[in-house]
Amino acid sequence: MTHYAPMISALVTLLLTFILTLSKTGLIQDVPNERSLHTEPVPRTGGIALMAGILSGWMMLIRVWPWWVVLPALGLFILSFVDDIRGLSPATRLVGHFIAALLVLWGAGVGWLWLLPVLLFIVWMTNLYNFMDGSDGLAGGMAFFGFSFYGVAGFMNGDDTLAMMSFAVSSAGLAFLFFNSHPARIFMGDAGSIPLGFLAAAFGVWGWQQGYWPFWFPLLVFSPFVADATVTLLRRMRRKEKLSQAHRSHYYQRLVQMGWGHRNTALTEYLLMFFAGISALWGIGMDAQGQGNLLAWWGAIYLGLSMWVDRRWGQHEAAGEKSAGNSGDA
Repeated sequence: MTHYAPMISALVTLLLTFILTLSKTGLIQDVPNERSLHTEPVPRTGGIALMAGILSGWMMLIRVWPWWVVLPALGLFILSFVDDIRGLSPATRLVGHFIAALLVLWGAGVGWLWLLPVLLFIVWMTNLYNFMDGSDGLAGGMAFFGFSFYGVAGFMNGDDTLAMMSFAVSSAGLAFLFFNSHPARIFMGDAGSIPLGFLAAAFGVWGWQQGYWPFWFPLLVFSPFVADATVTLLRRMRRKEKLSQAHRSHYYQRLVQMGWGHRNTALTEYLLMFFAGISALWGIGMDAQGQGNLLAWWGAIYLGLSMWVDRRWGQHEAAGEKSAGNSGDA
């Protein structure tokens, strides 16, 4: 029965998402703002279908769930759903994220030397996944690729529970893409992106504590999101911008604005996700020097990509200013 978990997750997510796209009454709408890349209101209730699908798949697993993963994920889903409906203060949301992270530290038995860095890792992953959920198909695609590689690594180490729980999340993300790919008919909202970010971190800590993979493995698997969100945050901090203010300065947002569009941006990100995950699996069996070289290569890749996008963005803005100037002269 356990091997049906991913199929159940996909089917439940697919069916509920379809129903939510049909019903127009009482839907939570994502109204475009300064951060948005869409121009028309879109329902953002997809997180309900996504989480229902994941939990349905997990119900097929005979073994006991790790409570310190499931309960905090449910709590974050409820908290984020309330935020989607009525809006919560950043402080309230952050307190919930820290509580969820503390439960992981407790349940996973993280050593005291690692408590602070792992705590910050979980909270940051929880939030950065939400920050990266701003373009059609992006967050669902990262769920499919990222948790698929977690599942493969779990199977490689003989842990069917971790593997099937991961594949359940992955298949739910894939099913959601049927309605979230460009042009998106529904968004997952915070109720979907926040729990996914938390699960990416919690599963990463789970496998690391069990000795299935090195501490860097989750960071590399989810590096397309981690690199973009982290560099963007540091860049905004350097410019002394208000971090809670909506913006469109993520690299994926700039690609869309430069004319790549949602579809091409998503496809390019999918390739990056695939190669990052494959290389992460490959790197598990390397010695320390090989792992260091692998991470150095990926650091160079992301540095090169960021520099290329920055240069093209500068050219894009210069062209826009020139065009505006010519229009004004006319």
